[in-house]
Amino acid sequence: MNRLFSIVILLTFFTTTFGQSNSSFADSIRVKYKIPELAYAVVSSDSIWEIQALGVQRVNSDFKANINDKFRIGSNTKTITSYISAVLVKQGKIKWDTKFFDLYPELKTKSNSAYYDLTLRDFLTFRANLIKWSYGNTTPTKKEIKGSNQQQRYEFVSWILQQNPVTEKQLTYWSNPSYVAAGLMLEKATGKAYETLVEELGNELGINFGFGQPNFIDINQPWGHDENLEPEKPSLNYKLNWLSSAGNINVSLPDYSKFIQLQLQGLFGKSKIFTVEEFEYLHYGLPEFSFGWKWYVDEKTNLKYSFHEGNPGTFLTKAFICKDTDKAFIIFANIQSDEADKGLKILLDELKRKYGS
Repeated sequence: MNRLFSIVILLTFFTTTFGQSNSSFADSIRVKYKIPELAYAVVSSDSIWEIQALGVQRVNSDFKANINDKFRIGSNTKTITSYISAVLVKQGKIKWDTKFFDLYPELKTKSNSAYYDLTLRDFLTFRANLIKWSYGNTTPTKKEIKGSNQQQRYEFVSWILQQNPVTEKQLTYWSNPSYVAAGLMLEKATGKAYETLVEELGNELGINFGFGQPNFIDINQPWGHDENLEPEKPSLNYKLNWLSSAGNINVSLPDYSKFIQLQLQGLFGKSKIFTVEEFEYLHYGLPEFSFGWKWYVDEKTNLKYSFHEGNPGTFLTKAFICKDTDKAFIIFANIQSDEADKGLKILLDELKRKYGS
């Protein structure tokens, strides 16, 4: 991709007087809800209002949190996959209504006929009635899915498309395989691996995207923790590769803040690629869930938010964007538990309250 993603307006870093008080409040949340490391940021379209990393990279250790620590962002990966898709559509390399089997006709005969007309738009907006599948699923097995990373994703999607569809009629179908199929379409349209597309986006935006567990690449990066506060040992998880375009990216808080700030800039007409109308379509152009973004209007404040949350087993991430106030809120934690999620919601509400006007 030659200058595929254009140039994003540079971030301006500063801390307001809110920074110190919110840091103290956030750390109290971290301690109370048993979160080893908590990082959060508040950004606008042209500034960073707050950015903090608190705690430790691994429970019962002295490895202090660092602002450049990388976190697995789970399903927030979908926001990145959708953005890459939109750029490729803008370039004419693929269309929203391109059908999966137009690109992979060899898979059609052995796939369920219910999927014959599914398009890139269907996959990215969760309008494809594919089954749910995540890290805890036991089938298919590793022995059944072989080859290079790309070949494994191809075989995985081939298996998914042979399964019976979800028959319950509903507006959206929350399915990781939808985004795996979308990633496969992007690979075919460009002749490049999904990882390469993400790397090229990162190079254009000055963002260091990675894949998999941060501590597998560097043991001095944050360790994820389960609900029992057990740290996840470094390992190469094949399921993460299968779900690369759905939930396997890792990134630091400052870097993901750049990507979120790019969204706000686009919603204010500052994108060099998309119009305001195109950005609004990506965020809330369809009911309930558009392209990588859920959205809602807060009943109390009447403010509209687009958002996504990631929960890949041992990390939690939240990104909430409000064009009405020109603010976005990003929260990372290196644990996944109901208790930790409750704490993150309390912190999010407090940040929204202080920056809500």
